[in-house]
This record gives sequence, structure tokens and C-alpha cells, in this order.
Amino acid sequence: MATLGLIGSGNIGGTLARLAVNAGLDVVLSNSRGPQTLGDLVAELGPHARAATPAQAAEAGDWVVVTVPLKNYLQIPAAPLAGRTVLDTNNYYAGRDGRIPSLDAQQTTSSELLQQHLAGAQVVKAFNNIYFGHLLALARPTGAADRSALPIAGDDPVAKDQARILLDALGFDAVDAGPLAEGRRFQPDTPAYGLPYLADPTRPFNEDPGKPVDAAAIRAALSAAQRPAAG
Repeated sequence: MATLGLIGSGNIGGTLARLAVNAGLDVVLSNSRGPQTLGDLVAELGPHARAATPAQAAEAGDWVVVTVPLKNYLQIPAAPLAGRTVLDTNNYYAGRDGRIPSLDAQQTTSSELLQQHLAGAQVVKAFNNIYFGHLLALARPTGAADRSALPIAGDDPVAKDQARILLDALGFDAVDAGPLAEGRRFQPDTPAYGLPYLADPTRPFNEDPGKPVDAAAIRAALSAAQRPAAG
């Protein structure tokens, strides 16, 4: 049975774990506070889930999702992720992460920073543009008429194929936004970030049931994102 490793088990990580178990995958969860803090979540998820250290989750996963605050990305263990597909859910929030000049100047992206740190891995940006409640609510079986799409970006074609396989298993179609640098098209403050999945844009995310969004709508939102100014 295939295994999803999670480095970070907060709102997005916990939601992905639930979707993975529902899809018949094994799940290895980890966080910065230690496996002993994940007992309640593991008990909720059942026998296909276990808690471990980040390094152990990295070693166990056929896919590994990194879902930690960007300010902590240098703490991700690099050696056990060499040769693996790593899905990065991160976004840059200066109020949380502190100012990162290269991101403020749009010289690079948060996922490219992670790729630099994980030089032996193949990073794919995914799951970062959707509220975790909508991620859980909108998952649908393959072929469902109301299936939603999520954008992905990455430099390695094989890794993107692996990401598509995971998204499909968890209940979503994938829209290829291009290389990792194009992850800027679905980061915060872009048309593809969060808003497409809102049923009622006047309501807070945590009060909104979500709405299905097909691949065409996500492609349109990606196209509407502005490129950074040259120089």
C-alpha cells in the first residue's frame, strides 16, 4: 500500500491525512513537537495512520508533503528527502514569517526557496491555494461531474506526474501551472488563491461551504495573475 508522509500536521496536513486514509493510503504524520503530540489525530484516523519524526515521515513516504510555516523551512530534514517527490503547501506571510527580502522583491518564490534547501528532492507546489475546510469538503471521486481542480507547479516532469497521481487519489484534478517559479500565480493575493472555491465571497472562509471549481476556471485564474515587473 502506498504511503503519504507528512512533515507538519496542522490544518492542511491533518486534512490531507484524512483524505489519504479515506483513499486507502497509509499515512505517517509528524510535526516539530514530537510524535507524542499526535496521539489524538492518529487515533481519529485509525489503523492506517501512525506518528513519527519528520525524518521518519520523509523516509516512509512515497510522497512527502511539507506543510510547515515558511519561517521554519530550513528545519526540514534534507537528507532523507533526496530523490523523493515533495509537495509544498507553503505560502509567504510576512507577518508570520518575518520579512524575506528575495520574496518581497519577487526575485524568487517560497517553493523555490524550499527547493534550494532540498537540493536532492523534486519539489512540487500544491495544496497551498485552498482553505483547508474547502479541501476536505470538495474532494470527489475520479470522473465526478462536480470534481474540483487544484494548480500545481514544479520543474521536474516526473515529480509533477507523481503529484497528479496523489491529487487524483485524494479527490482532485490537477492543473499544471508550469515550472516552480510559476507558483507565484497561485500564491496569496492572486485570483487563484482561495477565492475560486468560495460559494459566497462575502462570507468568511470558515463559514463558507465551498463550491466546486473546474480546471478551466483555475486556468483562467492563473492566467489573470500578473507577472512581477522586470528588473
